[in-house]
Amino acid sequence: MTAAEETPETLAGAFSGHRAHLVGVAYRLTGSVSDAEDAVQEAWLRLSSGPAEGVRDLRAWLTTVVGRICLDRLRSAAVRRERYVGSWLPEPLVTAWADDPLESVVRDDGVRMAALVVLDRLTPEQRVSVVLHDAFGVPFEEVGAVLGCPEATARQHASRGRRAAAAAPPPPRVALDEQREVLERFVAALASGDVDAVVSLLHPDVVVTGDGGGKARTAVHAVAGADKVARFALGLLRKYGGLGATVPVLVNGDLGLKVPGDGELSARINAFALLDGLIVAIYDVANPDKLRHIEF
Repeated sequence: MTAAEETPETLAGAFSGHRAHLVGVAYRLTGSVSDAEDAVQEAWLRLSSGPAEGVRDLRAWLTTVVGRICLDRLRSAAVRRERYVGSWLPEPLVTAWADDPLESVVRDDGVRMAALVVLDRLTPEQRVSVVLHDAFGVPFEEVGAVLGCPEATARQHASRGRRAAAAAPPPPRVALDEQREVLERFVAALASGDVDAVVSLLHPDVVVTGDGGGKARTAVHAVAGADKVARFALGLLRKYGGLGATVPVLVNGDLGLKVPGDGELSARINAFALLDGLIVAIYDVANPDKLRHIEF
């Protein structure tokens, strides 16, 4: 049944069936939970206000609409980030360890924090081209329609985006059992206060990226190197008076920690990436604007 043949009730039901897919598209494009939800809601308003005549493939039509909306948001975000204080990180998707990640969009390799950070280095046009075509199979002709450019130009955007992403690829995803083991050892090392024990779990090239947006204290510039990162982590731990309220969670499907705030101390989400059995990246999201959707 095409969209044009459906009643308002069946159209709403069909849209609901595509909602998880659309949220996944929008979040991968924007790195923002709120922007993703707003984009999907706007797509529904456009569909429901009709007419939906000529829509033969509702999923493809909605994906294209969401892509256009997200492109506008990406371009606006690029301007806002010129005034952003410190590093910018995606809004984290947090789920409990007990959740079945295979049933959630967070297990998609492309929404890992490390992968989204790589995508954020691309131009809006490159990001839309790479995500829509490579991740969701949207033909370049339709990608060009989203971007408002010829098909050949859309291909060029994707090619350049792939090259840029390949220049600093994210580390491959590690099995959750291994992630859990490393996280437990890392937490134990932090609790001991032993700098050497913490350093032993960090990759030599480890980097901490903090995102406070000028509203919460974290590293304004990236902290690199095992010894510096260990001391940064232990210093942060001392400010919070220990790990008592810290909860292990999945952040975009990878290991992480949820750290509740306390008075002047900001709530934060820590996400991690592993390489060769060691922590190679720590993402410290403390900007309260990016944590509104998370229950601490």
